[in-house]
Amino acid sequence: MTQTAQRTLSLGGMTPDVAHCAPSDVLTPDDRYQELFVAVQTQRIFADSKTFVDCAPSLAPQEILRRYREDAAKPGFDLSRFVASCFTLERTPPSQYVSDPGQGLVAHIDGLWDVLTRQPEAHPAYSSLLPLPRAYVVPGGRFHELYYWDSYFTMLGLARSGRHDLLVSMADNFSFLIDTYGHIPNGNRTYYLSRSQPPMYGLMVALFESHGVARAVKYLPHLRREYEYWMDGETSLKPGEAYRHLVRLPDGSLLNRYWDERETPREEGYLEDVTTALNAPHRPVGEVYRDLRAGAASGWDFSSRWLGDANDLSSIRTTAILPVDLNSFLFATEAQIARLSEASGDANTAQAFAKRAQARRDAMTRYFWSDAEGAFLDYDWQREALRAQLSAAAAAPLFVGVASHEQALRSAKTMAERLVAVGGVRTTQTSSLQQWDPPNGWAPLQWIAIHGLRKYGQQQLANDIAHRWLSTVGALYARESKLVEKYSLHTSDAMSACGGGGGEYPLQDGFGWTNGVVRRLLGDHPEHRAHQVKAQGRTGR
Repeated sequence: MTQTAQRTLSLGGMTPDVAHCAPSDVLTPDDRYQELFVAVQTQRIFADSKTFVDCAPSLAPQEILRRYREDAAKPGFDLSRFVASCFTLERTPPSQYVSDPGQGLVAHIDGLWDVLTRQPEAHPAYSSLLPLPRAYVVPGGRFHELYYWDSYFTMLGLARSGRHDLLVSMADNFSFLIDTYGHIPNGNRTYYLSRSQPPMYGLMVALFESHGVARAVKYLPHLRREYEYWMDGETSLKPGEAYRHLVRLPDGSLLNRYWDERETPREEGYLEDVTTALNAPHRPVGEVYRDLRAGAASGWDFSSRWLGDANDLSSIRTTAILPVDLNSFLFATEAQIARLSEASGDANTAQAFAKRAQARRDAMTRYFWSDAEGAFLDYDWQREALRAQLSAAAAAPLFVGVASHEQALRSAKTMAERLVAVGGVRTTQTSSLQQWDPPNGWAPLQWIAIHGLRKYGQQQLANDIAHRWLSTVGALYARESKLVEKYSLHTSDAMSACGGGGGEYPLQDGFGWTNGVVRRLLGDHPEHRAHQVKAQGRTGR
């Protein structure tokens, strides 16, 4: 941990026991273990590519690599045995949490918060885990670390459960990450440092203030610094050019895209990415890897939304696409900085950021609004055309208040006709093998749609979506006594409700953002029948 980070913690009034953290650096497992890393991942020593990158070494990494180079060519060398002797698998902390038969959803979720909470204990030396000063809530399942945009939706539930202690801890952790690394990484792992996720920090700050947890103005310096990360390069960009997260369009407008600093396979999905790139022989492999990484940064990993061909992941073009939701969240950031600057007496900064927010709103109307579709769509800046595919991201401009009243009314009509399914809001209209496509539904997209519609007075549709989603979640809980990462939206009947599928890994139980959104919606809808469903016995996490 850097001296700057230590000093920041002290100045922030936090007194965590960071002295017991093992040495932390930013070397990723690929950086550190080189050809050993490649061998472990390509030979599929573990069924899940994420397993190895989350392991902690039992010896000094230099010694492990030396031994590997010395032993690998010897007759009878067993890579699996070698890895087992040199690394310790990360284990989910033991839990005695059992959902009593007859336990309702509210009690189940309230009881899960402590199960999903991780403490800043002694940090494994040279592991990929980045130390944090405070307790934090993880999603669950294979996800043992803090995730950026997940946490906002988790916080909605924490607030409803009265867990303000965890809200404060999470706020301090995100501020610490900005102070230490200049941005909030995808998650607190070294292999996530090269990218971020949808920028929800400004929305988190508003949430803290609305629940009396902390004054939002306290976080203004961190909000400014994170914004600088997303806007890096703006002063030198010419029309038609792009740099990192930023694109300057021919008319001079600035809009953002997802980006990752590396153009190598994702370490937590190494073999998957290598295989995908092999299916694109006419594209530079670095370009494919960059777009896969940017797709992971979007949180929608993966979706036909980013693909040239919905049936071919190697056609991914994330960095060529200006996403409507990303730019909506950055509009919210600009508006929040303007508001907090005004509150702190800095009128010049307030005025400057109000102008930035207005400029982004104007650009979003020009480039994202489709009058023909009656919805906001993503924009392909390389091809200078709207993406034809409608997605649940169309609700994001309503969620942050970018849309005009007329745009909101038309968006609501379009969503009701084309995205609302039996069990909630679909991700897109295009079925594929990717998990961010039908038939799957995801908790964060339900909340963005519900809250965005409410903001523009579309209460009936908002309540209808909430009803459908709670029925879906409640039906699976009634049968299996658990919440999961994603759900199939084909049905909300208790006998046939099921979790979602597709993607690179099995369906995960837990699950942080599902718990958060459902807990919030149960509080908003005390009359809903989901309050009546009961657990049948022992739950998954």
